[in-house]
Amino acid sequence: MTGLPHSSSGVDALAVAEAAARKAGDILKLHFRDTRQVEYKGRANIVTDVDLRVEDEIRAFLQAQFPDHSIVSEESSPIIGSSEYTWVLDPLDGTNNYSFGIPFFGTIIALKTGDDVTLGMVYDPLRDELFSAVKGRGTTLNRRPASVSGKKSVKDSLIGTDLGYVDANGSRILDLMAHLWPDLYAFRIMGSAGLGMAYASCGRLDLYFHLLVYPWELACGQLLVTEAGGVATDFHGGPPGTGESSIIVSNKAVHTEFLSAAGDIFR
Repeated sequence: MTGLPHSSSGVDALAVAEAAARKAGDILKLHFRDTRQVEYKGRANIVTDVDLRVEDEIRAFLQAQFPDHSIVSEESSPIIGSSEYTWVLDPLDGTNNYSFGIPFFGTIIALKTGDDVTLGMVYDPLRDELFSAVKGRGTTLNRRPASVSGKKSVKDSLIGTDLGYVDANGSRILDLMAHLWPDLYAFRIMGSAGLGMAYASCGRLDLYFHLLVYPWELACGQLLVTEAGGVATDFHGGPPGTGESSIIVSNKAVHTEFLSAAGDIFR
């Protein structure tokens, strides 16, 4: 079982992460229907003024609680601390959904000890759903134990994915979907990799895959799924990378079958 650091106020990192996630959620809910300022980082890859506001709030809150910790976040330069701990953040995962008024988005918070992810959390503020995992302690949804799907095959599985921001990767995902169709239950394009992996961790999706996820999504998603009894690998069947990586998360049986099918189309 993994011990977590305690903050300057005396509470452990899990409680601090939850408080930070709920602070973020309050801001996201408050401004969900507002007119937003949008900047483009690439085709269909945007950042809003709300992303930046939430990120500033979370970073300031974590710095006050853990002054010696590093912080890596999607929209800002890293804060380099003196300890072995690093917080990894995405203030608004599902920015396009949020910007278009689609109510499916969340905040991602993870804590690494060196290169080891010890805490992962995804918070969906509109549904007030908190997906949380601590290494060695399992995964919970609103503090109740969660586990991956019990499905045995791809043909019975509800599979989630996202096309991402790299057009070539999106085309490969569409090729894989066409290769599998109709020998599965259904596909869902989620619009939030964080929530996609969180849904896999509690069995709402039988499998989630993506060809390029980022450190904040990786750090949290693979811990949520593995602590829920599942498997998380890249498309080569090895451990996901620590920076940007492909990802497949599921239970062992569906993961094995899906990885073999993916190999057929990507070889």
